[in-house]
Amino acid sequence: MQLNIFQLLTYTDIIMADFNDIIKDSKPTLVDFFATWCGPCKLQGPILEEVKNKLGDSVNILKVDVDQNQELSQQYGIRSVPTLILFKDGEAVWRGYGLHQADMLEEKLREHIPDKSDE
Repeated sequence: MQLNIFQLLTYTDIIMADFNDIIKDSKPTLVDFFATWCGPCKLQGPILEEVKNKLGDSVNILKVDVDQNQELSQQYGIRSVPTLILFKDGEAVWRGYGLHQADMLEEKLREHIPDKSDE
């Protein structure tokens, strides 16, 4: 299953195994847990798009609607939105709450992008 940025993951079209496969990627994967009714979440979307445009295929960025994915949200202890979790090789390496700006997210993602010499 190939997922692109801003493909909304809903409870009916993703199973936990698919999500786990995505976050186990060696590329850093930033997951935005959001809600459609959340004002700051609506502002975070274009920021994530900007970051994805800058970093391209070196990162994965996913958006997960907490209302449609309650089991997944509970598993990761999502209590407020937006919550962003950065995964690398299946491990959560960073968690942020609230609205984050592009430069901060880009810096955080770049810390986890493998060097070409590491591959």
